[in-house]
Amino acid sequence: MVGAVVRSQPLIDWSWITSNGGQIRDATLQHLELTVVAVAVGLGLSLPLAVLVWRRRGLRTPVVGFTALLYTIPSIALFALLGPVTGFFSVTTAEVALVSYTLLILVRNILAGLAAVPDDAREAARGMGYSATRQFLLVELPLAMPAVFAGLRVATVTTVGLVTVTAFIGQGGLGQLLITGFQESAVSPFYTPIAVGLVLSMAMAGVLDLVLVGIQRVALPWARRSDG
Repeated sequence: MVGAVVRSQPLIDWSWITSNGGQIRDATLQHLELTVVAVAVGLGLSLPLAVLVWRRRGLRTPVVGFTALLYTIPSIALFALLGPVTGFFSVTTAEVALVSYTLLILVRNILAGLAAVPDDAREAARGMGYSATRQFLLVELPLAMPAVFAGLRVATVTTVGLVTVTAFIGQGGLGQLLITGFQESAVSPFYTPIAVGLVLSMAMAGVLDLVLVGIQRVALPWARRSDG
């Protein structure tokens, strides 16, 4: 009898989606905001950090090791560690945690991009009298940008998935829909919020990835030509 009830429940209840359109929209916008802010701040921190490590090679092991340590901390444990300082249910706690998970990906990719810059390009810049700063900004960084964009794409897609976990501290965007679905399914089978949250999360990850690909193609035409 119970099995028959479960099978009779539709996966998508369109009337629920229609009546909760405002909640779905707000959750989607919050999810997007949390993702974009985390990746932007992560890039802003990772770029100078990677440059420092590149200039002072002895810092590579401790810096990369520290970012790897942050990446391995379970999100719930990280929320608990941050809570007393930034607030247990605050946007700051969610963003600090999300940013910390982007650092390893971005720092490693920036370092890989800098390592891939041809030595003859650096020698040519020095031969033209470029200062170290000008050489980095006009030669090394542009040539490293394909690897930077690759890191941004991975960090962005990863962050979209991680944002759902911040629902446990009240800041989860589409993760709130998942929690709603689990709570309602505990009473009686109702999977629409879960399905909506999953589909929109995957769609957001795909769209943001395509946006970054488009930006890369426009911003780095020389990389597009070399790929072709």
